[in-house]
Amino acid sequence: MDNLFLLWLTTGNLTTVNTFILVGLTSRQDMEILLFIVFLNCYIVSFMGNMLIIWLSTINPRLHTPMYFFLRNLSFLDIWYTSCVVPKMLINFLSVKKTISFNGCLTQMFIHMSLGGSECYLLLSMAYDRYVAICSPLHYTNIMHPVLCMKLAAASWIGGLINSIVNTVYTLHLPFCGPNVVNHFFCEVPTVLELACADTSLNKTVLFFCAVVVAVVPFFAIFFTYVNIIYRIMKIRTMTGRRKAFSTCTSHVMVVTLFYGTIFFIYLRPGTVHVNNQDKMATLFYSVITPMLNPLIYTLRNKDVKLALGISMTVRRM
Repeated sequence: MDNLFLLWLTTGNLTTVNTFILVGLTSRQDMEILLFIVFLNCYIVSFMGNMLIIWLSTINPRLHTPMYFFLRNLSFLDIWYTSCVVPKMLINFLSVKKTISFNGCLTQMFIHMSLGGSECYLLLSMAYDRYVAICSPLHYTNIMHPVLCMKLAAASWIGGLINSIVNTVYTLHLPFCGPNVVNHFFCEVPTVLELACADTSLNKTVLFFCAVVVAVVPFFAIFFTYVNIIYRIMKIRTMTGRRKAFSTCTSHVMVVTLFYGTIFFIYLRPGTVHVNNQDKMATLFYSVITPMLNPLIYTLRNKDVKLALGISMTVRRM
């Protein structure tokens, strides 16, 4: 079914490329074993850390709150976010032919962009949750009821999916007749556009405006949300109250900063799709490193999660 769908979309676009060659992070073979070990460990830490958050926030009643509902969604997303990139990258570290099929490349590109867009909206939903918790604490349970939380999460996933469909469809209608060397460690849209045998100005414009809708608008919404949060926190008279209010937002602010900083570097440059080593490092950071750091940030700085982990370990020993 997937092959038929791709065939229907690419009919008549003169595409003759069947496989792409991924350049990867380095051309030095002596470095590839080391990189394989490093990123295998990063992937394991990311997978286990995000699974731990999902498990703890599911089994512990103390964590059955809107904030941890969104955190479960974020952890689930991050597991798939890294899984669509890292396993293929690890295989290529140990392979002589670092190839990926045309359909595999498009699938990787589609999943990665869909999950990236969903994360932008999901971080906005989490910021709204913190806004309600601090600015309207007496009405928090009435406003952030389970139905609203599910609607916000569903909208985040659907928003990312629509963004991915738009960009993937526009990319599929381009002809790819050679070359087929992707200057990256995975198939990212700006990199694939470099290989098209046609004018990609429309694609670059669509990519830029989608990035504005998916990344810039949520970012500024998050920014103004935190302006209001800080204003409300500064009105708290006691330092203890201020610290407690700030502590509930610190982890989310750190995650937003890490994720959006590199997203903007890659996608908000109209008129260019050239990919260099700095672009690879930025993509590596938000695709691999950030999903690994997210569970560490939320567990190391969160008393509720550490308490839930301690209770779970105690129960298992008994």
